[in-house]
Amino acid sequence: MRACIAVSCTLFESALAAITVRMSVPFVHHPAYCADLPANHRFPMAKFRAVAERIKAEGLLNGGSFVKPRPAPFEWVALAHDPAYVDQVFNTRVPDRIAREIGFPMREDIALRARCATGGTVLTGYLALEHGIACNTAGGSHHARRAHGAGFCVFNDVAVAIKVMQADGAIRKALVIDLDVHQGDGTAGIFEDDPDVFTLSIHAAKNYPVRKVPSSLDIGLADGLEDADYMEVLSDVLPEVLHREHWDIVFYNAGVDPYRGDRLGRLALSREGLSLRDRYVISAVRSKGLPLAGVLGGGYSTDIDELSDRHLSLHRAALAHSAAIAV
Repeated sequence: MRACIAVSCTLFESALAAITVRMSVPFVHHPAYCADLPANHRFPMAKFRAVAERIKAEGLLNGGSFVKPRPAPFEWVALAHDPAYVDQVFNTRVPDRIAREIGFPMREDIALRARCATGGTVLTGYLALEHGIACNTAGGSHHARRAHGAGFCVFNDVAVAIKVMQADGAIRKALVIDLDVHQGDGTAGIFEDDPDVFTLSIHAAKNYPVRKVPSSLDIGLADGLEDADYMEVLSDVLPEVLHREHWDIVFYNAGVDPYRGDRLGRLALSREGLSLRDRYVISAVRSKGLPLAGVLGGGYSTDIDELSDRHLSLHRAALAHSAAIAV
């Protein structure tokens, strides 16, 4: 355990040293977030490169640069996952049946992508403690369970980040706000016996996974729910959850698959609704003085330009909140 703690401290210190004059909200990115998949694959891997390019093109870095994470080492990942499975991924020996459940061929670049995205969310968590808000350009792999991955999720990056930060003594109590359209079954299972972690999942009730693992609080929504009704549910639930404990950090899965045009969603939020959702969550969390670490979450489309623009709702909302506070 001490080796893991020492590694995380080194990561945090190096990240802070890299941030001198930069944007008010640190954005974390690694080129390895985008691995190679066949053009007809259901998972839109190219979105991660497109998100980073769009952030730069819109000037959201404010003259700075992305904060680049290191790949998560074995010791970090094994805090949240079965070490035997972690070893299988690191050495590309994942059994075929598990690889099929994940949905990716388990090559070296796919394994590296999972390690970098996980390291990115760990780094995002530490940066949130320092800056109030930080956002990853990947992450939110909430279907990865303790035993193995599933549903396009190799490692559960948010679970690993919380486990690392707890082991490091940086945090004790964490809140996970998961607004991806799919229920966060992996995260729920990993923390089912940890009273210091509260998992909130608001999702389409009839969507994947078929077998839900109970979160601390699950809100299953009817198919076709639109902006006003969605925001009514969220505004009823979130303030009460924020009041439950004095959270040390909040991890926010800002999946954009609740959008009405998403390939794998069953809800009907508009682009304006997604933006309103993100602004509301960030404002509610930060008004309590709580650090917020944002991760990308799900979003599915063959139109990568549209999808990357949709995903930037998180980063634009984080910057807008920071700018409003600074005035």
